[in-house]
Amino acid sequence: MDKTNRPGSWGRYPRVQHSGVQPIYWRDELPDLAHAGQAVLPYGYGRSYGDSCLNANGILLDASHLNRFIAFDEAQGIMRCEAGVSLAEILDVIVPRGWFIPVSPGTKFVSVGGAIANDVHGKNHHRAGTFGCHVTCFELLRSNGARLICSPRENVGLFEATIGGLGLTGLILWAEFRLKPVVSPLIAMQRVRFASLEEFNALSAEADQHYEYTVSWVDILVGGKELCRGLFMSGNHDETPLKSTARGGRKLPLAVPFDLPSLALNPLTVKTFNELYYHAQIAKKVEKVVHYEPFFYPLDAIHNWNRLYGRRGFLQYQFVVPFDHGDEAMRDILARIRHSGEGSFLTVLKQFGAMQSPGMLSFPRPGLTLALDFAFGGQKTLRLLDDLDAIVRESGGAVYPAKDARMSGENFRAFFPRWQEFAQYIDPHFSSSFWRRVSCERQPT
Repeated sequence: MDKTNRPGSWGRYPRVQHSGVQPIYWRDELPDLAHAGQAVLPYGYGRSYGDSCLNANGILLDASHLNRFIAFDEAQGIMRCEAGVSLAEILDVIVPRGWFIPVSPGTKFVSVGGAIANDVHGKNHHRAGTFGCHVTCFELLRSNGARLICSPRENVGLFEATIGGLGLTGLILWAEFRLKPVVSPLIAMQRVRFASLEEFNALSAEADQHYEYTVSWVDILVGGKELCRGLFMSGNHDETPLKSTARGGRKLPLAVPFDLPSLALNPLTVKTFNELYYHAQIAKKVEKVVHYEPFFYPLDAIHNWNRLYGRRGFLQYQFVVPFDHGDEAMRDILARIRHSGEGSFLTVLKQFGAMQSPGMLSFPRPGLTLALDFAFGGQKTLRLLDDLDAIVRESGGAVYPAKDARMSGENFRAFFPRWQEFAQYIDPHFSSSFWRRVSCERQPT
């Protein structure tokens, strides 16, 4: 929630008013959703960037209070917990016992329900796919009061629609999923400087064969034929038994106490930061062992880091383009961004693998994916992203709905051809600002 105590998204754009927030505390004391008066939508910790977690003039179902563990099979690595349990809480329980989350996004402050609804992906997509690939079952509350167990064998349609379904099929009450065995909380990592898109592709092709986790930070403002440069990071769980009891350092958390001025992040400051960050690593290659927290969640160490973009907020834009047209599309996109005068403070480049999620609206597919943060600059920013959408669409790619706040309905339907199949499973009393925008539907009553 933002400082006005109104639920919002992490990007803080758009800002909307909700008619109410209904907290859900107990699985045996559930509200009558069919007679709520307005459309409802589940809400966890608000870490979605756009408007998929917003329900303008409707009711949010605050599921963050459904935060209890139900069962943990420590021998088999099967976790069952309520939908409001955060990944951070799960890690605290399972890592000391030799297990890890199978797939994790770039923050641990997301709920299990949110991880399923957004079908989150991580640094190991080329090996493990999305979070939904590891979900065995969950209980879904529909607005008619039905409580349905959904799995690959039971209520299969709802199972596949709910994974990546952005909270529109009902309220997840609890979920069960498989964990990954680990020996240590440490990561043996390697970081390599690269100077072009071609070098990134070569590093990625090699690293994906030997490392479970790969990702890169990129500077897209360098210009020239190289188009980008960056730091390629890869890692595996350290398997040294002697280090199995190692703990992460307990550092005082940093925080952004107030909104920075809107001009604080501009092309000049971004370019300066990129120059310093790229050259901070003097050697071409660095190898070391680190705790999993800074490797997976570097930004979690900075509370309220979204305030860096000021009160106007920011737009995170993540897309994937298929390998067949990836280099050409990526070159066109990077050139458009550089010529636009818009600077992305945080830019992440990775290759997605071929493992298919069961989710109907799951975003990842084989190809190159780039995630960028743009400080919201009004129509100029929106026009740029519309131009990028056109390139992504022409290449046969897609834009990530969980991070979107402005794509057109026409583009959404092109990016996700199973949308009509998915729409059959939407609960008639559930809706969101995102869905009404891309489907041109009115809010249900």
